[in-house]
Amino acid sequence: MDLLNTLVDKGLRREMPTREEALAVLATSDDDVLDVVAAAGKVRRHWFGRRVKLNYLVNLKSGLCPEDCSYCSQRLGSKAEILKYTWLKPDQASQAAAAGVAGGAKRVCLVASGRGPTDRDVDRVSDTIRTIKEQNDGVEVCACLGLLSDGQAERLRAAGADAYNHNLNTSEATYGDITTTHTYADRVDTVHKAHAAGLSACSGLIAGMGESDEDLVDVVFSLRELDPDSVPVNFLIPFEGTPLAKEWNLTPQRCLRILAMVRFVCPDVEVRIAGGREVHLRSMQPLALHLANSIFLGDYLTSEGQAGKADLEMIADAGFEVEGTDRVTLPEHRVAGGCGSHEAAGCGSHEGGACGSDEGGACGSHGGGGCGSHESGGVCGSASLPRVEEPRTDLVAVRRRGAGTDLAPNA
Repeated sequence: MDLLNTLVDKGLRREMPTREEALAVLATSDDDVLDVVAAAGKVRRHWFGRRVKLNYLVNLKSGLCPEDCSYCSQRLGSKAEILKYTWLKPDQASQAAAAGVAGGAKRVCLVASGRGPTDRDVDRVSDTIRTIKEQNDGVEVCACLGLLSDGQAERLRAAGADAYNHNLNTSEATYGDITTTHTYADRVDTVHKAHAAGLSACSGLIAGMGESDEDLVDVVFSLRELDPDSVPVNFLIPFEGTPLAKEWNLTPQRCLRILAMVRFVCPDVEVRIAGGREVHLRSMQPLALHLANSIFLGDYLTSEGQAGKADLEMIADAGFEVEGTDRVTLPEHRVAGGCGSHEAAGCGSHEGGACGSDEGGACGSHGGGGCGSHESGGVCGSASLPRVEEPRTDLVAVRRRGAGTDLAPNA
C-alpha cells in the first residue's frame, strides 16, 4: 500500500505526515489492519527496538473532584461507586509504588483528583516524591495533580519529580463539550509551566466517545506541535454513573488504527497504551505492542486492569522485553538537551515546545477517560461511527485493591 510505505519513510525521517495521510490511516478497513500494524511497527522498532517501558499508577487522593469532566469516574456528580479517600501519607504511597517497581515498573505516576494542588498539597506530594526516590533506586516519578499555579512545577522538580502529566484529551474545538469547569487553554498553560520548569512533558488523548476522525487527528497534531516526551493514549472506559456510560464506540481494530496514527505522527516519542486497553483491545493487546513502546502495569486509578503477571507474560510471549532502569527511553537526539534521561537536568525542553497532561486528577487514564458525551448523552464530532453491538460492560470493574485499601495491589 503506497500510503503505508510513504508513512514508514516519513516516520524513519521524523517527517510529519499530512492531515490527509493521518486521516487515511484511520479510514483503512479491518481487512488491512495487519498491514497498518506492520508498517507502524517498523517505525516503532526503528526508534525503540523491542523494549516496553512499564509505568505504575498510584492514586494519591481518589474521588470528590470539583471538575465536571464527562469521562471521569471521579468527576463532580459522578455516581460511579469508586473508592473515595483523602491523601495517602508518603510512606503509604511509597509502599504502593514499591509494588509496581517490584513488578518491573520504571516510572511511578503519582495522581491526585482535583482541579489543581494548593501549595500545601505540593509540599505533601514533594515529601512523597522524596520518600519514593529514597526507597526505590533508579525509579522515575511523574506527577499528575491537575492545573498548576506559578512556581509549583519548579517546586516539584526540586523535590525530584522527573515528569508532569496533563492530557489534552480531545481537540480544542470539542473540549468545551466534555468539560465546563476549565478550558483547553488552561491545560496547555499547565503544560507550558511544567515544561518551563524542566519537567519531562507527558500529554495524551482519550478516544472512544464518538468523536470524529478529524477530532482525533486534530488533538494528535496539537500534541506533535507541543512536542511531549510521552503520549498516553487512553480508550474510554464507560463507567456507570458518568455521562459517558453508554458510549461504546470502539473495536479492537479501531484502537489499533488510532495507535498506528499516533505512532506515525509522533514517531520518536514514547507512545503509551493507557486506560482501557483491556476493555477495548482485549485479546488483541499483544498487537498493540508493535505500535506503542510503553504501558501501565496492573490497575488504573479507579478501575481494575489486567493482572501484572499477565502483562509481563504478554510482553514476553509477543517477543518484547521490559525496559530496565539502565536504559534511556527516548532516542539519543531527544535526550541530547537533557531531555528524557532523568539523570541530569530532567527533561522537557525540545525546542521550546510544551505538552498537555493527566494520568489522573482531572485527567485521562482514570481507569477510563474519554471525551465528550455531555449531559444529554450526545457525542462530540461525527456521530456516524458504528456503535459496538455488544458492549463489554463485564470488563469494567472498579478497583477495590491497592492504594487506599488494605488489600495487596495488582502489580
